[in-house]
Amino acid sequence: MTSTDKRLYLIDAYAMIFRGYFAFIKNPRISTKGLNTSAIFGFTNSLIELIKRDRPTHLAVVFDVGRTNVRHDDYADYKANRLETPEPILLAKPYINDILEAMHIPILGLEGYEADDVIGTIACKAEKQGYNVFMVTPDKDFAQLVTDKIKMYKPSSKGGDIEILGVEEVKAKYEIEDPKQIIDYLGMMGDAVDNIPGLEGVGEKTAKKFIQEFGSMENLLANTHQLKGKLKEKVEASAERGLLSKKLATILCDAPIEFIEEQYDLEVPDFEKVKEIFDELEFRRLYENLYRAFSNKEYVEELQDSDNHQPTTNNQNPVHKNGTMDLFASFEQLEQATTTKSTIAENDHIYQFIDNPKAQKILVSNLLKQKAVCFDTETTSLNELEAELIGMSFSYKKGLAYYIPISENREEAQETVEIFRPFFEDQNVLKIAHNLKYDYKVLQNYNIDVEGKIFDTMIAHYLLNPDGRHGMDYLSEMYLDYKPVSIETLIGKKGKNQLTLREVDIPTQTNYAAEDADVTFQLYELFAPQLAKENAEKLFYDVEMPLMKVLAKIELTGVKLDSNWLAKESIDLENDLKLLESKIFELSGEEFNMNSPKQLGEILFDKMQLDPKAKKTKTGQFATSEDVLQKLSSKHEIISSILEYRMLQKLKSTYVDALPGQIDKKDNRVHTTFAQTVAATGRLASVNPNLQNIPIRTLRGQQIRGAFVADEGKKIISADYSQIELRLIAEISGEQNMIKAFQNGEDIHASTAAKLFGIDLSEVSKTQRSQAKTVNFGIIYGQGAFALAEQTGLSRTEAKKMIDSYYETYPRLKEYMAEQVKKAQDLGFVETILGRRRHLKDINSSNFVVKAHAERNAVNAPIQGSAADIIKLAMIKIENELETQKLETKMLLQVHDELLFEAPIDEVETATTLIKKEMESAFETKVPLLVEVGVGDNWLEAH
Repeated sequence: MTSTDKRLYLIDAYAMIFRGYFAFIKNPRISTKGLNTSAIFGFTNSLIELIKRDRPTHLAVVFDVGRTNVRHDDYADYKANRLETPEPILLAKPYINDILEAMHIPILGLEGYEADDVIGTIACKAEKQGYNVFMVTPDKDFAQLVTDKIKMYKPSSKGGDIEILGVEEVKAKYEIEDPKQIIDYLGMMGDAVDNIPGLEGVGEKTAKKFIQEFGSMENLLANTHQLKGKLKEKVEASAERGLLSKKLATILCDAPIEFIEEQYDLEVPDFEKVKEIFDELEFRRLYENLYRAFSNKEYVEELQDSDNHQPTTNNQNPVHKNGTMDLFASFEQLEQATTTKSTIAENDHIYQFIDNPKAQKILVSNLLKQKAVCFDTETTSLNELEAELIGMSFSYKKGLAYYIPISENREEAQETVEIFRPFFEDQNVLKIAHNLKYDYKVLQNYNIDVEGKIFDTMIAHYLLNPDGRHGMDYLSEMYLDYKPVSIETLIGKKGKNQLTLREVDIPTQTNYAAEDADVTFQLYELFAPQLAKENAEKLFYDVEMPLMKVLAKIELTGVKLDSNWLAKESIDLENDLKLLESKIFELSGEEFNMNSPKQLGEILFDKMQLDPKAKKTKTGQFATSEDVLQKLSSKHEIISSILEYRMLQKLKSTYVDALPGQIDKKDNRVHTTFAQTVAATGRLASVNPNLQNIPIRTLRGQQIRGAFVADEGKKIISADYSQIELRLIAEISGEQNMIKAFQNGEDIHASTAAKLFGIDLSEVSKTQRSQAKTVNFGIIYGQGAFALAEQTGLSRTEAKKMIDSYYETYPRLKEYMAEQVKKAQDLGFVETILGRRRHLKDINSSNFVVKAHAERNAVNAPIQGSAADIIKLAMIKIENELETQKLETKMLLQVHDELLFEAPIDEVETATTLIKKEMESAFETKVPLLVEVGVGDNWLEAH
């Protein structure tokens, strides 16, 4: 191998682990055993992708070792403000070590030195031996080490591509003449993440300017007479601090570690050992990806060529390798590495297609004799409104399934479907499906009702493990140890050349479709007894399954939109945005890109100096998120204008301009989908489009509701639970003072204010009521004094005093919260009034932040979940009554605590009475449930 072929990749371990963890922060990967595998998966996936894409010849992963390093000798507070490492990352480290050892990848680390120093030292030594070195990290500090042979390798993020920074790229990115100037740049501006102080009053923008004018920290400090005003004073006063910061920012290249190149050879992994670890972690696809990474014969031969020596050991170099790792003797042996799960090829099964009417009728007779039958539909589209049937499959026994191909001709298709009407409308046979609502809606297009008892395996798993994933393929691999046939293996990947299932031959269709029914039936056999064991049967059969049908009807009905109304709103919003933009530019003194967080941060924190302690993101730019700006709203009027600009811009792009494109041309209505298996609390989630998140706290947001209109001769009815979560916390906790206030019909916020401030109800001011309202709702969400102070404008002391007074006023609430936390700690879960469980695996965590979050959920989940349960009960009861009374009134939307209906004018009075009655009596409570009902030509008028 020539020197130009030697490619050494040094991976900054914790930077990549944290990056992997936070990539899944909104939707963590949780194994069936409750382990958060986000960090392990994110890191390992990035590692495998790097190997597959870049084919390194040499590779090592470098960890920080120990709590202190050489920089603490110079500055005790170095990295002092680092937050405690999240527990999932601490738990991930041993697994990652095992994976790296199984992959034969050396693990480096040096007590008393940072990973940066180990990478810097190895990179410099490898460069001298002719290596091209790639430092794999998103950390900008490494830019100081870049040379012609040493480069930064920034992994891709948010769907982007990798970024490789050489000398010219670093110079251009940071506007410097030499990568070494990064040290001066970092020393001048400091680093909030590492708690490097920097020069006083110098941020990113000023540091760049100083580098361009003076070249280095030392030259700047020698020429401070060229500076002016307060900046001159600040720089001179903090000169010593600046030189210290430069030293702290310097990555060492002389750490006591040797570069013995043969120890860094990338070898072919121990596939069996990796498979064992991945199986434990439930990484389904990762093993296949690893195999593919090493499935290139030329690459394997290149690795074999470079591995013509035995690894040696050296006490100075803490590389953990288990002696000599054998390479595969030949490339052919690699091909023996297969999927870790069994497949259709290994499992005994009888899958049969039935394509003649007589045999299909015999099958129906057989299906009607069964206690439970799983069915599945194959269609032309994921959009139920336009999907046509390609086929149907049925299974009632493991390994046995039947497939019914359906003609492309609609008339012939209807004839086939009619044969199966007796089965779908039978009241006795339990009908099973995965994501049953989809099949239900498709069959509705063929005028078929799925009646009788039903069982959705997706919803069953959601009740058993609400925080998990619920896809059929995933569940099959996790619970059945079986990998179903992928649709892409049949029709190809997405793109213009992708086939439809109808273009595939019937035997192939049969294997794919029949297998789905077979697998789903097996999942039913697993989940049904588990529902009984978890006391979730009543919730499943009496709430979630009937609700599925109600939601299907809502989705098929849709809601009418007035596109002209939205077009006018769009013009008005555009005008408002232009006016706001002009005002912001005037207040800031210059024009800039309002949609650039980087430029906005520079304006607010470099130029206007609104917060001398402004935090920066991992990318080095100032944080300008909404919560950051909210805290600065009292500092300058520009902040409120920026927040308003963002709000109007979101309204325009997300709703006003986007909704017209969601209108179905056939009926001029928008058809959202309600997901039952997304929110762990039990709440429904509206998607494609999301109609639950239209902001209504401002007049502008409320105006959007005016576009949701009734058909001619009909009215919109809005029915909204009043303060349902407060009423439920009173009910569930048994807090008598709060219960009495609700029973007496008092304004709960004014009543709370009167008790908190020790005044008569009639004396409560608007401000006092507002503060009491904030406390009332804040208590539900576990709000502390700091958050309350920020929201109300009170001092921290006043906020704490108010919370203490609140608990004195409602003493039972505090006891109830402690009981909920204790219950969660003992049982591992909390429950709603209908027994919906929320498992809290972090409730006994040693990490204070993680534990506190779980404790807040222990209090909040039963309240939010109970509110969700009650409105679901109300929806089922209302739908039943509408059908019983043969009314034409239709349910259109559920928006958290509100239901929306469309009623013929002559039914409005009957419907409003029915709706209010059923909602208020959905569940028997001591605290009265109050529903406010409104009527109008559109949603805005009705609400």
